[in-house]
Amino acid sequence: MSDAWNHRQIRELAPALAGGEVSPVALTEQLLARAAASPLNAFTTLLPEQALAEAETAAREIADGHYRGPLHGIPVSVKDLFRVAGAPTTAASALTARTPSPDDAPVVAKLRAAGAVVLGTCNLHEFAFGTTGEDSAFGPTLHPLDTKRSPGGSSSGSAVSVAAGLAFASLGTDTGGSVRIPAAACGLVGLKPTAGEITCAGVIPLAPSLDHVGPLTRSVADARIVYHAIRDKSPSPILGKPTTGRLGCPRPYFFDLLDTSVRVVTEQALTRLTDAGWLVTDTPIAHAADTAVVCLHLVLAEAAAMHAEGLEHQPEDYTQGVRLRLELGRYIQAEDYVRAERGRQVLTAAVDAALKGQSALALPALAIPAHRLGTEAVDFGATREPLRNAMLRLTQLFNATGHPAVSIPCGTTPDGLPVGLQLVGRRHQTDQLLAVAEACEAVLG
Repeated sequence: MSDAWNHRQIRELAPALAGGEVSPVALTEQLLARAAASPLNAFTTLLPEQALAEAETAAREIADGHYRGPLHGIPVSVKDLFRVAGAPTTAASALTARTPSPDDAPVVAKLRAAGAVVLGTCNLHEFAFGTTGEDSAFGPTLHPLDTKRSPGGSSSGSAVSVAAGLAFASLGTDTGGSVRIPAAACGLVGLKPTAGEITCAGVIPLAPSLDHVGPLTRSVADARIVYHAIRDKSPSPILGKPTTGRLGCPRPYFFDLLDTSVRVVTEQALTRLTDAGWLVTDTPIAHAADTAVVCLHLVLAEAAAMHAEGLEHQPEDYTQGVRLRLELGRYIQAEDYVRAERGRQVLTAAVDAALKGQSALALPALAIPAHRLGTEAVDFGATREPLRNAMLRLTQLFNATGHPAVSIPCGTTPDGLPVGLQLVGRRHQTDQLLAVAEACEAVLG
């Protein structure tokens, strides 16, 4: 079949599958072949026999009139941090066994129940403890627009599989921005729902109080389709599908250090939204400057606890950067962690306050465009900042507070690299945030 469908959205492809215009089997065969031949290192394990069997089942069910919905027959991928039946769960680490999992994580099972075809598992930054996708037992994942650049991480392979036309959606995890960061770097939609809406059972944890599961897709509508299929709780109320509204822009801290091209594209996007009728107002988030220290103490302590056994018995099997961060976590004192928990409560209240009277908060998702592989620090004028700090600074707050957040494409730099606009909504109103994001997407294209 023609590859014309490979970069289409789920919402466009689903009717063609339902109507018999496109075959799930031919589509799956094509994507498996493309993934196997791809030089981007997006996948750790492909499941061709299993995926084709699922596609054949989907084709029969659809032909017999048993259409399950918009994911039926849609090929998807899953970050190699989730249990996926038939595939080893490696977390891109030399520490983990290579024994195939006997079952699926609950969210993967929900994808299959919706009729999705699971192509395989995707490369990532080892144990999801990094922002670039470079530290992996399988080697780095490469950006589809420039193979000398990182696609962002930790859900790097998930993002690349969707951006490169190797899958129509992917599941990732987000502890400090690991869905939104690669989405912004690759020109995708990346959703981190409200904390607790999607179970993390069957997913190797990094920092349990910060971990979220979320989809990477080509549109907000597609993100909603996947989110609805995998969430645990009943839909949050939608107060109406807005065409305009109020966007609070937290400039202090979040706009202080931005790459010049990211700043220009972001400001242009905000201007376009204003011209379309959105009211964009400066809305500071109190205590935002404390975000890094609060999140650092939470994530380091929790990650070190999760990896206590590995650090004790197999420290040499971690990649150097991940091991260093885990070792640092062993020196976080209990009183530091308790202070960070109190700081989390203060920051949560501050974000709640900033959202009062707003449809959403609007800010960049990533302070820099996709960086060159091997980059260690970034210059913002006279300020030099470690790469990891620069990449996490705009997203990690909302992991600590649990607010839903989504990155949507808002333009490209003069070098053609994508820039993401991050929208943040009220807790437990993820569906309303998606409605706002879809309205903004209609303006920004």
